[in-house]
Amino acid sequence: MTLLAACTANSKSADGAKVRTDLEPLERRFGGLGPLSDARWLGIVLSTDSRGSIPGPTDVRVVGTAQLRSGTVAAITDASQQSFQPEVPTQLPEKLAEFVPKDARWVRSDSFDHDMTAGMYTGAFYLDPGTDTVYFDTTNPSVPADSGP
Repeated sequence: MTLLAACTANSKSADGAKVRTDLEPLERRFGGLGPLSDARWLGIVLSTDSRGSIPGPTDVRVVGTAQLRSGTVAAITDASQQSFQPEVPTQLPEKLAEFVPKDARWVRSDSFDHDMTAGMYTGAFYLDPGTDTVYFDTTNPSVPADSGP
Protein backbone atom coordinates (compact mmCIF):
# COMPACT_ATOMS: atom_id res chain seq x y z
CA MET A 1 0.00 0.00 0.00
CA THR A 2 1.40 3.37 -0.99
CA LEU A 3 0.85 6.15 1.51
CA LEU A 4 1.28 9.85 1.05
CA ALA A 5 3.36 10.20 4.22
CA ALA A 6 5.73 12.57 2.49
CA CYS A 7 2.86 15.02 2.03
CA THR A 8 2.97 16.53 5.47
CA ALA A 9 4.92 17.34 8.54
CA ASN A 10 4.74 14.72 11.28
CA SER A 11 1.77 16.28 13.06
CA LYS A 12 -1.73 15.37 14.18
CA SER A 13 -3.31 18.51 12.75
CA ALA A 14 -3.48 20.33 9.46
CA ASP A 15 -1.55 23.26 10.96
CA GLY A 16 1.78 22.06 9.55
CA ALA A 17 0.35 20.79 6.29
CA LYS A 18 0.91 22.80 3.14
CA VAL A 19 -1.90 23.18 0.62
CA ARG A 20 -0.82 21.22 -2.42
CA THR A 21 -1.76 21.78 -6.05
CA ASP A 22 -0.08 18.85 -7.80
CA LEU A 23 -2.47 16.66 -9.77
CA GLU A 24 -0.56 13.42 -10.41
CA PRO A 25 -1.03 11.86 -6.94
CA LEU A 26 -4.77 12.57 -7.11
CA GLU A 27 -5.29 11.41 -10.68
CA ARG A 28 -3.51 8.13 -9.94
CA ARG A 29 -5.73 7.47 -6.90
CA PHE A 30 -9.02 8.91 -8.19
CA GLY A 31 -8.93 7.86 -11.84
CA GLY A 32 -12.69 7.34 -11.94
CA LEU A 33 -13.12 11.12 -11.89
CA GLY A 34 -11.22 11.63 -15.14
CA PRO A 35 -8.71 14.42 -15.71
CA LEU A 36 -8.49 16.96 -12.87
CA SER A 37 -7.42 20.59 -12.76
CA ASP A 38 -7.14 23.41 -10.23
CA ALA A 39 -6.68 21.03 -7.27
CA ARG A 40 -6.15 22.25 -3.72
CA TRP A 41 -5.55 19.51 -1.19
CA LEU A 42 -3.87 18.47 2.03
CA GLY A 43 -2.19 15.30 3.21
CA ILE A 44 -2.68 15.24 6.98
CA VAL A 45 -0.96 12.71 9.23
CA LEU A 46 -3.74 11.51 11.51
CA SER A 47 -1.70 9.98 14.28
CA THR A 48 1.81 9.83 15.54
CA ASP A 49 3.41 7.74 18.23
CA SER A 50 4.44 10.32 20.81
CA ARG A 51 6.70 7.72 22.43
CA GLY A 52 8.54 7.09 19.19
CA SER A 53 9.11 3.53 20.32
CA ILE A 54 6.88 1.46 18.09
CA PRO A 55 7.26 1.94 14.36
CA GLY A 56 4.20 1.21 12.33
CA PRO A 57 1.90 2.40 9.61
CA THR A 58 0.78 5.99 9.60
CA ASP A 59 -2.73 6.97 8.53
CA VAL A 60 -2.91 9.92 6.16
CA ARG A 61 -6.06 11.91 5.45
CA VAL A 62 -6.10 13.21 1.87
CA VAL A 63 -8.74 15.91 1.58
CA GLY A 64 -9.38 18.67 -0.92
CA THR A 65 -11.12 19.93 -4.02
CA ALA A 66 -10.47 19.65 -7.73
CA GLN A 67 -12.09 20.84 -10.90
CA LEU A 68 -13.47 18.15 -13.22
CA ARG A 69 -13.96 18.50 -16.97
CA SER A 70 -17.14 20.30 -17.93
CA GLY A 71 -20.13 17.96 -17.77
CA THR A 72 -18.36 15.23 -15.79
CA VAL A 73 -20.55 15.50 -12.70
CA ALA A 74 -23.73 15.37 -14.79
CA ALA A 75 -22.39 12.34 -16.68
CA ILE A 76 -21.58 10.55 -13.41
CA THR A 77 -24.84 11.36 -11.65
CA ASP A 78 -27.18 10.98 -14.66
CA ALA A 79 -25.77 7.68 -15.94
CA SER A 80 -25.39 6.20 -12.51
CA GLN A 81 -27.60 3.78 -10.63
CA GLN A 82 -25.93 5.04 -7.46
CA SER A 83 -28.65 7.17 -5.91
CA PHE A 84 -26.87 10.47 -5.35
CA GLN A 85 -28.45 12.56 -2.60
CA PRO A 86 -27.81 16.10 -1.35
CA GLU A 87 -25.19 16.08 1.39
CA VAL A 88 -22.84 18.75 2.72
CA PRO A 89 -19.22 17.84 3.50
CA THR A 90 -18.23 17.98 7.15
CA GLN A 91 -14.88 18.56 8.83
CA LEU A 92 -13.58 20.90 6.15
CA PRO A 93 -10.00 21.92 7.04
CA GLU A 94 -9.75 25.68 7.52
CA LYS A 95 -6.85 25.89 5.06
CA LEU A 96 -9.13 24.65 2.27
CA ALA A 97 -12.22 26.78 2.99
CA GLU A 98 -11.31 29.49 0.48
CA PHE A 99 -11.07 26.91 -2.35
CA VAL A 100 -14.52 25.37 -1.87
CA PRO A 101 -17.29 26.84 -4.05
CA LYS A 102 -19.43 29.01 -1.77
CA ASP A 103 -22.81 28.11 -3.28
CA ALA A 104 -22.08 24.48 -4.07
CA ARG A 105 -25.01 22.07 -4.10
CA TRP A 106 -23.13 18.93 -3.12
CA VAL A 107 -24.42 15.44 -3.84
CA ARG A 108 -22.95 12.17 -2.60
CA SER A 109 -23.57 8.45 -2.96
CA ASP A 110 -22.33 5.63 -0.70
CA SER A 111 -22.28 3.38 -3.76
CA PHE A 112 -20.15 5.82 -5.78
CA ASP A 113 -17.78 6.19 -2.81
CA HIS A 114 -17.38 2.42 -2.74
CA ASP A 115 -16.75 2.29 -6.49
CA MET A 116 -14.09 5.01 -6.18
CA THR A 117 -12.31 3.34 -3.27
CA ALA A 118 -12.83 -0.24 -4.50
CA GLY A 119 -13.33 -1.03 -0.83
CA MET A 120 -9.57 -0.59 -0.26
CA TYR A 121 -9.74 2.57 1.88
CA THR A 122 -12.30 4.92 3.37
CA GLY A 123 -13.44 7.93 1.42
CA ALA A 124 -16.29 10.25 0.56
CA PHE A 125 -16.63 12.07 -2.77
CA TYR A 126 -18.99 15.06 -2.93
CA LEU A 127 -19.87 16.37 -6.38
CA ASP A 128 -21.24 19.79 -7.32
CA PRO A 129 -23.06 19.69 -10.67
CA GLY A 130 -23.11 23.50 -10.96
CA THR A 131 -19.34 23.90 -10.94
CA ASP A 132 -18.12 20.39 -11.87
CA THR A 133 -16.13 20.35 -8.64
CA VAL A 134 -15.31 17.35 -6.46
CA TYR A 135 -14.60 17.57 -2.74
CA PHE A 136 -12.86 14.42 -1.55
CA ASP A 137 -12.13 13.30 2.00
CA THR A 138 -10.22 10.03 2.19
CA THR A 139 -7.94 8.08 4.49
CA ASN A 140 -4.97 6.21 3.05
CA PRO A 141 -6.10 6.35 -0.60
CA SER A 142 -4.22 3.71 -2.53
CA VAL A 143 -3.30 3.54 -6.18
CA PRO A 144 -5.43 0.90 -7.95
CA ALA A 145 -3.45 -2.21 -8.87
CA ASP A 146 -4.42 -1.88 -12.54
CA SER A 147 -3.07 1.67 -12.88
CA GLY A 148 0.46 0.59 -13.77
CA PRO A 149 3.77 1.27 -12.02
